[in-house]
Amino acid sequence: MMKPLFVTGIGTGIGKTIVSAILVEKLKADYWKPIQSGDLDNSDSDKVKSLISNTVSKFHAEAYLLTQPFSPHKSADIDGIRINLDSIQIPETKNQLIIEGAGGLMVPLNEHELIIDLIEKWQAEVILVSRNYLGSINHTLLSLQELKRRNIEVKALVFNGRVDEYSESFILNYCKIEKTLRIPEISTLDKSAIFHAAQAIGL
Repeated sequence: MMKPLFVTGIGTGIGKTIVSAILVEKLKADYWKPIQSGDLDNSDSDKVKSLISNTVSKFHAEAYLLTQPFSPHKSADIDGIRINLDSIQIPETKNQLIIEGAGGLMVPLNEHELIIDLIEKWQAEVILVSRNYLGSINHTLLSLQELKRRNIEVKALVFNGRVDEYSESFILNYCKIEKTLRIPEISTLDKSAIFHAAQAIGL
């Protein structure tokens, strides 16, 4: 059985959903967003579905739909519920499964557990999305360090958006990542752009 690929990031707003769409299109994989926090009328599942051209991929229902656009533990509390990791069951599929997380690795799901605990529980391989900004070296290295500490396999490090050779070369020299992917800035986000981006990456 194929291990699921868990798309997480070094922070929020760095392009996990776009990267997820590209991977779903590239691999003709299934997609699952276990926890959607806010934006229920235009969820990440809806966004990815609207960008996919292939007819093979299936989209699995979220385990938690939270009404507020905050960290899951806060959104859940506002909604009067508690996220229970044992109640989140991976969808059954014979296809490759792309799982998109919420925010970064250390985002809290309840008072004790984090996104990375879900990754560890499911023995998923990680696609870590990085984006170049002031502070991104620190955030990327800390994310990779925690994944290594927990013996979680990094399938690929994705540099999403504009190139910064100083940042990227330092990260790669410091961490010796086996697989890196580059996704350029996408000016017009539509099915055609995602299709062509999927063809260009070597995964």
